Amino acid sequence: MNNLAVVAHAAEDLRIEDIGAPAPRPDEAVVDIAYGGICGSDLHYWRHGAAGASVLREPMILGHEVSGVVCVAAADGTGPAVGTPVAVHPLTAHGDGRTPWPAAHPNLAPASTYLGSAMHLPHTQGAFARRVALPARMLHALPAGLDLETAALAEPAAVAWHGVQRAGDVRGLRVVVIGAGPIGQLVAAVAQRAGASSVIVTDLQQQPRDIAEARGIRSIDARAESEISELHADVVIESSGTVPGLSAAVSAAARGGTVVMLGLQRGGEVPAPMATAITRELTLRGSFRFGAEFDEVIAALADGSLDVRGIISHVLPVDDALDAFARAADPASSCKVLIDFGREA
Repeated sequence: MNNLAVVAHAAEDLRIEDIGAPAPRPDEAVVDIAYGGICGSDLHYWRHGAAGASVLREPMILGHEVSGVVCVAAADGTGPAVGTPVAVHPLTAHGDGRTPWPAAHPNLAPASTYLGSAMHLPHTQGAFARRVALPARMLHALPAGLDLETAALAEPAAVAWHGVQRAGDVRGLRVVVIGAGPIGQLVAAVAQRAGASSVIVTDLQQQPRDIAEARGIRSIDARAESEISELHADVVIESSGTVPGLSAAVSAAARGGTVVMLGLQRGGEVPAPMATAITRELTLRGSFRFGAEFDEVIAALADGSLDVRGIISHVLPVDDALDAFARAADPASSCKVLIDFGREA
């Protein structure tokens, strides 16, 4: 079988290519990739040739939300054995030798690499391929009963999990999630699991609101500004990464409440209603990627306590990856879109 991969060459230049057999280092295992979830950053590389400050300067395999099965164990004896189903933690924490960062929070290391990222040169190649060599330390064994398709949600669910944790204990609190795309849906699911007394999502599109409603989550049209301003939420998690979304998050927060800024805003200055944040004594917290939560997320997916029903909207074969990207780019008709890499049984 050809080792087909999804490779971004430049803006609007996405190719499905045979990259040949992987050549693992001693501390790397070879993984038969089963499923890969298309992330917003993957869409940015495809559409714009860049994701924020990370600009494509050479061809790069996309993808960091993946699951699969180990087919060649690491030669140094580390990591899972052959036949182990795994989810992949895509971060490698690195310092830059001058910028301090808390060792307990590897997601804040200033010179880290992430699978499928063009932040550094050479780029960090991603995992959207049928077979990929990956550091054994990235591979987290899946519990019995967790299927590989659902396991592909582990990485974005960990991002959501971290965002909710940044708000503190949400038990008995009113939580509002701004933006009901895949991350917003997962944030709402995590907040439900964490015991929030009510969870409400906002979105411009009807389909994501319907997906949330099917899991018992109230939804509001994001254009209903007056209704949003009357929510008085204890915790608001901004998941859209948009300027209007940030303004709505501040508007929806109760006096003394907390706003978690999870959606990545554009670079440079961003307007925000800071006078409202000040006079309401809001706590504003950033949230970036995740750290040690990955195994907790995998366990919650396995036991079903994290309700992800309806979040995977489409699964397309790797041969149709271009169509998969087009679907993922349309929030009115899709949620999380997976690529099926056709792992041999």
